[in-house]
Amino acid sequence: MKPKQNSPTKFILVNHLDKVGEIAVYYGFTPAKSPTIVKADLDAAKGLADNDFVDDETDRHARLPLGVEEKIALIRAYEEEDWASRAQPVQIYLKDPCKNSPASAKKSGCHRYADLEILGSSGPIAEASLIQAGRAMLREEGYENVRVEINSIGDRESISRFSRELIAYYRKHVNDMKPECRQLLKRGPFELLACRDAVCKEINDHAPRSMDFLSETSRRHLEEVLEYLEALGVPYALNNGLIGNRSYCTETIFALVDGEAKTPDQQHVYGIGLRYNGLSKRLGMKRDIQGIGLSLLIKSKDASLRDTLKKIKRPIASFVQLGSQSKLLCLDVIERLRLAKIPLQLSLAKDRLGAQVSSVERYHTPYVIVIGKKEAVEKTAIVRKVDTYSQDVVPLDKLADHMKKIEKDYWGK
Repeated sequence: MKPKQNSPTKFILVNHLDKVGEIAVYYGFTPAKSPTIVKADLDAAKGLADNDFVDDETDRHARLPLGVEEKIALIRAYEEEDWASRAQPVQIYLKDPCKNSPASAKKSGCHRYADLEILGSSGPIAEASLIQAGRAMLREEGYENVRVEINSIGDRESISRFSRELIAYYRKHVNDMKPECRQLLKRGPFELLACRDAVCKEINDHAPRSMDFLSETSRRHLEEVLEYLEALGVPYALNNGLIGNRSYCTETIFALVDGEAKTPDQQHVYGIGLRYNGLSKRLGMKRDIQGIGLSLLIKSKDASLRDTLKKIKRPIASFVQLGSQSKLLCLDVIERLRLAKIPLQLSLAKDRLGAQVSSVERYHTPYVIVIGKKEAVEKTAIVRKVDTYSQDVVPLDKLADHMKKIEKDYWGK
């Protein structure tokens, strides 16, 4: 059936988007102009930004910014522009570093950058969405074998307990350390966990692990993130030495790395993701803003993937998932539909059914794909036509072909 004369056109106009970012849009991220870092943001970042880079040892120019200044600028925008009044969570894609970012300056413009941020979501599906979207973007750039390294430092209570145990442990071994390593310990125990000195590496092999000090809530959060990775078939490893900046990082921190590397010294870091739930309170805000982001360092020779896009295909369907089992399935289903080039409207990080339904109503998609508890067990999906309420139950392995036919019939091409 062709759309009526007054119905939406097949394409919608967009700003601040490139070709690789189209994948992020598919996963529910909105392309946005990167915020400008102001002096107040830089002042607030003082004392928080130590070790906010991960080095790619094969290329000293390739320093991946974790960017506390950028996180501060985003949180400021959340407050000043009243993002809290928007449908939560707010998911944005930034194709450029923030203006005035020290992290951007240190990269010397040698490499391309992409950033995914989710503000207002505490659920583990946020981590899973970032990892799935990030790996898809890297595959588009030519990186086929990407592994995830992940750790958790937990909430503030967990971090305090771990920090005390780590300090006590290092003090027992301080006489074995080189003078420069002792200076690292004075700056903070977490500094030594990333030390590459041979003696420190041996000491760290037996150091306390942050995961052993997680609160029950933090432990469950990490377990659920890992359940998503296992359901998606994502190769991952727990990395006890992957520690975020405790001044503002909380819960999970993960890295997207070269899965073909045989040793840590050969390993490339393609992206770093972390939660910064505690940052807003550190900035003196009354609101506790949940935040998580993934920064990617993209070094492909295919520069065309960073070409500007002016329009993208309008979503033919909204995707709704109900229940824990369907959540575990949904990211894999969505990636299959993306590869089949079926445009969707997503709200995966929204936990409540009401929030997902509101998104469906807001975007006026002609179809809705629903995977509930029953469908998750039977490996099916309900495809419902919004205006007539007619629906089909489709096996998941045939869903892409079914939606291709629907899209072709709807647009009359």
